[in-house]
Amino acid sequence: MSLEEYHCWCSEVMKEFAERLRGVVSKMLVMLSLGLGLEEGKLEKELGGMEDLLLQMKINYYPKCPQPDLALGVEAHTDVSSLSFILHNMVPGLQVYKDSKWVTAKCVPDSMIVHIGDTLEILSNGTYKSILHRGLVNKEKVRISWAVFCEPPKEKIVLKPLPELVTDKTPPKFPPRTFAQHLQYKLFKKTQEDFVSPK
Repeated sequence: MSLEEYHCWCSEVMKEFAERLRGVVSKMLVMLSLGLGLEEGKLEKELGGMEDLLLQMKINYYPKCPQPDLALGVEAHTDVSSLSFILHNMVPGLQVYKDSKWVTAKCVPDSMIVHIGDTLEILSNGTYKSILHRGLVNKEKVRISWAVFCEPPKEKIVLKPLPELVTDKTPPKFPPRTFAQHLQYKLFKKTQEDFVSPK
């Protein structure tokens, strides 16, 4: 197979993967909507619908590290996305923070790991929690992960707790902001006063 043929093959595989994953995203958002007591299409609609919801892939390569206790592959963080899908090469290293300790995610063959991200935490007014996680390096093996982030459009959607989930007992925990503003907030620690509030 020539390099050009390989690129064409990769493009076709990625296109099919994206189409199938997009279907999985819709099904998961239906389940998560119902879990909040909402209409099944509510979360997907609030995230931009089938047309505007974006899938972005990031490939992480972690070389072997002779002293893994002295290095960190990716520092602890939550994802800005609504959902994050992580594929792996069966080398452990993803850890999630649960019950005040770091827990290593199991590598299950032919599986994906799914995280809730900041966007769903905001829309659900904190009912769904964005997952704090980090990536570790391995002493004996190269670790590779393919992360696909499901994100709303940057400026078109205003992220805020859904009105159905806000009451006197559960006031809004998050101020309204666009996804672009949320990125700025996360990356540069800008405060609400730095933004012009969207309507």
